[in-house]
Amino acid sequence: MASWNTCPAVERDPDKVSGAWVFRGTRVPVTALFENLMEGATVEQFLDWFPGIERWQVESVIDHECREL
Repeated sequence: MASWNTCPAVERDPDKVSGAWVFRGTRVPVTALFENLMEGATVEQFLDWFPGIERWQVESVIDHECREL
């Protein structure tokens, strides 16, 4: 997985979600996006299921991950 230090859509706090990378301003781990996509969910579904996350954040995370491959 990518080094998330340079992605503005995410943050990590050792006191939040055991220090996992989460979407900035939420407690939703970045891994939740990829797990849902791998199981067949669409970005639209993910955004519906996690209303605190904005489309730009999802797009930024996907773009960042693709650049790191």
